[in-house]
Amino acid sequence: MADVLLFHHAHGRTGAFLEFAQNIRNAGHTVHTPDLYEGKTFTDLDAGVAFAEQVGFSEIVSRGVAAANELSSEIVYAGFSLGALPAQALAQTRPGAVGAVLFHGGVPASELGRPWPAGVPLQIHVMEGDEWSELDACRALAEAARSAELFVYPGTGHLFADADSPDYEPASARLLLDRTLTFLQSVS
Repeated sequence: MADVLLFHHAHGRTGAFLEFAQNIRNAGHTVHTPDLYEGKTFTDLDAGVAFAEQVGFSEIVSRGVAAANELSSEIVYAGFSLGALPAQALAQTRPGAVGAVLFHGGVPASELGRPWPAGVPLQIHVMEGDEWSELDACRALAEAARSAELFVYPGTGHLFADADSPDYEPASARLLLDRTLTFLQSVS
């Protein structure tokens, strides 16, 4: 089974985020869920984003790297929205990545100063009309990775897989989880 380092979104390490991680554990995988916000959670997305801006995105990524350094390098990096940034950065720059799963976001590989590593499979999940995620950036990233799946779901919500979010779409969330579990099985 896969070893997964899963990063939370701008709301922080919320109950719905931890429930998602538990669903992956229930399928037999190991999941690590570091707290990049040091205990803070937000019910309002804008407040969570403002906190991340205050802390600094580079500091958020540094906290993710610190969490990864405590684990084996042979791991799947995954992240929701804000958490997709440290997940992608680690998958692209830390040798040994087994794969990456990015939920609700991603940036072109070129923005991290390195190409997507050969042999590292990638899966990306976004909604077609999500104003927070840049679909073109996700497409560019998927094209840069040799082994990539880009899943574009109908709708306009951002955190559509988070049961606590007003954007929650149960059918799309279930499909996202199923596709993620299939991916994790394939890299195990």
